[in-house]
Amino acid sequence: MPMSNVTVEMIEAVFDISGEPLTSTYPEPLWHELVKHLPVLSNNDAIGVLRLRTANSNAGMLLPKRAKLVLRIPSDFATPIMQLAHQDLEVKGARLQLGQGKIRQLTPSPTLHAHLVSGHADEITFMQEVAESLLAVGVVGKLICGMRNSLETLDGTIHGYSLVIHDLKPEASLRLQYLGLGSNRRYGCGIFIPYKAISDLD
Repeated sequence: MPMSNVTVEMIEAVFDISGEPLTSTYPEPLWHELVKHLPVLSNNDAIGVLRLRTANSNAGMLLPKRAKLVLRIPSDFATPIMQLAHQDLEVKGARLQLGQGKIRQLTPSPTLHAHLVSGHADEITFMQEVAESLLAVGVVGKLICGMRNSLETLDGTIHGYSLVIHDLKPEASLRLQYLGLGSNRRYGCGIFIPYKAISDLD
């Protein structure tokens, strides 16, 4: 799981989002729908779409009233990304509406969490690869491997684990948020966010 040695400043574009229930396989079609509205997104592999906060129901994955769509983007995408504001999306038959957008800066946190870091199926090998990748870019922290997770895409199943990294110094925390870990950021993989309770892993 290679990490780039070139650290580009990243920021987040945050949009209000509402609409119909989604399926659990929404990340890939959501990405393609965003690219349809803003093709320049496909030109940069560093761009990532954070996992939506949803609630499970018999009808599918429900968006709460104050749901947000968050994209992690290079700082020079701040202006073009706002073209997504107030767009109507269709994601596997679910109609969604984006509202107002805003830009926010990333802030350091001593504990970061990623829901799914793609990598080797064997947990020991996975953790060895993570440690090597972090060492290569000078990120030092303590690792906690969480549950094995997966995501279905048209090209196959993405496998990996949730991961918490704590005891991070501010510079290392920002660097990890900028770089991410592993592949498939556009589907929400390998994107780290501040995490408060390391005992509640998913």
